[in-house]
Amino acid sequence: MDELELARAAQKGDLNAFNHLVFEYQEMAFNLAYRMLGDPDIAADATQNAFISAYKALGGYRGGSFKSWVMRIVSNACLDEIRRQKRRSTVPLEPYDPEEDEEIESPFWLKDGSPSPEAILESSELEDAIQKCLQSMKQDFRLMVVMVDIQGLDYQEVADSTGLPLGTIKSRLARARGKLRECLQFFRELLPDIFRLDGEGIQ
Repeated sequence: MDELELARAAQKGDLNAFNHLVFEYQEMAFNLAYRMLGDPDIAADATQNAFISAYKALGGYRGGSFKSWVMRIVSNACLDEIRRQKRRSTVPLEPYDPEEDEEIESPFWLKDGSPSPEAILESSELEDAIQKCLQSMKQDFRLMVVMVDIQGLDYQEVADSTGLPLGTIKSRLARARGKLRECLQFFRELLPDIFRLDGEGIQ
């Protein structure tokens, strides 16, 4: 069965069909939650809660991309968790810079992939730096970077997942990329030369 057939079967109470859909998207959902929340245990809980919510809300699925539909539920679960964390924390998130309003090419080193153990070891420090910078951003901007640059969703999929207009997505993404690049200059020794801003790479 294809995705739509599985979703329709799940709507009729076929738990096995829903489990197939969970298996298909659980890694993507967890990666989104981890990038948004920065803690693997909290991300795992948010992912589990999102899929429970998705199962309960299957009656509201009206066709189209099931991936976009379920990722919207996951992103909402993450934003809810961030709001709960903010109520418990006094550490402010970094405000956005309105001057950063130009879209740059999606950084290739943000893309998910399947690296070898050696490559994972070599990139672990850069991975940590990226995650720290993501956590310093406003959640609305963070979500754009995670969905587009890390998970590889196109603008329309992000629009379907978030309910935002394409123009808003592009604007937030441009600002988020600018803030991410600026933050990563504090970890400049980990970056490919092209992303440095001090004269050693492209200005």
